[in-house]
Amino acid sequence: MRLSQYFLPLIRENPSEAQIASHRLMLRAGMIRQSSAGIYSWLPLGLRVLKRVEQIVREEQDRAGAQEILMPTIQPADLWRESGRYDDYGKEMLRITDRHDREMLYGPTNEEQVTTIFRDAIKSYRDLPKNLYHIQWKFRDEVRPRFGVMRGREFLMKDAYSFDLDQAGARHAYNKMFVAYLRTFARMGLKAIPMRAETGPIGGDLSHEFQVLAETGESEVFVHPDYLEMDWEKFDDSWDREEGRDALGTAVAHFTSLYAATSDIHDPAKCPVPADKLVTARGIEVGQTFYFGTKYSKPMGAVVAGPNGEEVPLEMGSYGIGVSRLVGALIEANHDDNGIIWPESVAPFRVGLINLRASDAKCRAAADALYDRLRTAGVSVLYDDRDESTGAKFAAMDLIGLPEQVIIGPRGVAAGTVEVKHRRSGERTDCSVENLLARLAGK
Repeated sequence: MRLSQYFLPLIRENPSEAQIASHRLMLRAGMIRQSSAGIYSWLPLGLRVLKRVEQIVREEQDRAGAQEILMPTIQPADLWRESGRYDDYGKEMLRITDRHDREMLYGPTNEEQVTTIFRDAIKSYRDLPKNLYHIQWKFRDEVRPRFGVMRGREFLMKDAYSFDLDQAGARHAYNKMFVAYLRTFARMGLKAIPMRAETGPIGGDLSHEFQVLAETGESEVFVHPDYLEMDWEKFDDSWDREEGRDALGTAVAHFTSLYAATSDIHDPAKCPVPADKLVTARGIEVGQTFYFGTKYSKPMGAVVAGPNGEEVPLEMGSYGIGVSRLVGALIEANHDDNGIIWPESVAPFRVGLINLRASDAKCRAAADALYDRLRTAGVSVLYDDRDESTGAKFAAMDLIGLPEQVIIGPRGVAAGTVEVKHRRSGERTDCSVENLLARLAGK
């Protein structure tokens, strides 16, 4: 994409309404614009990142055996009355009435909706287990929306829902999602530490929050130091098989046996880690898992015929990841004074190509030719072909935060080389166009 044609409304100064780095940088980098309190439009650059994050989440859900569906944003109130949650959920639920005076709501979560779908379709234990997920916009009427996409009212969520015959199967489903979450966040370059959590309005007696450590996190967290040394990408798919259950359970038990707590449940007197060893940091919640058994299946009549023909209420769990919130969390964990530093896996473009002399015919020809070759090689590239100053071009690319900047100027054109700047390290090297293409095309 040529920057001269791209819709990228950059802001030079820090917006006064932005209190944290991710909100400030998303506004300055032209990723989002506020529509109303806690509700944002996603502009082209921001949407590209959102889609990259969404795709990683989707791939890991598919890898874990979950199947994607899509449920509506608007739900009938009667479903929530069946489960008993309609009056309990509180003012965060946006309640509406349609033209026929039917009570509806803008879904903050989908336990009732998916339970109804499953109840009406699955009648035998032979059709279990199943895990269904969707990625959908949701709405919660936060009393004080703040921090941009980190605590908005409208947000993109991935929600998965597992259905099993018994507690053992449900725990295995929970463990598979637990590991899928570790893999998901690791692919984005994040260490999301699982912490035992309150279940809140979702219900149940087992839940974990996944907290990304970042200096500007909302929560104060206390974690065992071994969490910082763990290999977060070591999990394979063998646990999808029946014989892998014990190994999976052992691995998850190891992760959850280490101490990790947010400030609201941390008790120094009961903490098993010595105070001088305990890591105190800030955390950003990016996902949460719940096992709640028959909380929804019993009141909503979601039963199957068991092995002996008896009616058995389904054992259920739900698993949420804040997809849009993750974009903010990624920035909080990856930025410096000059702007964003995207991990390659979620970057909106792999390369930022900078022509230092747009008015110079030789520079323009060399930059245009490299732009075409990068695109032909399948490398996503944002090409700054504008007639702007060198300082403005470098500032824009640093702000946007693409993993590498490829710089073309008169000196390089004469020597047959390009300059490559690595955004994270700041290292600059010269290389030939052929070497550059060979390296980038191999990724």
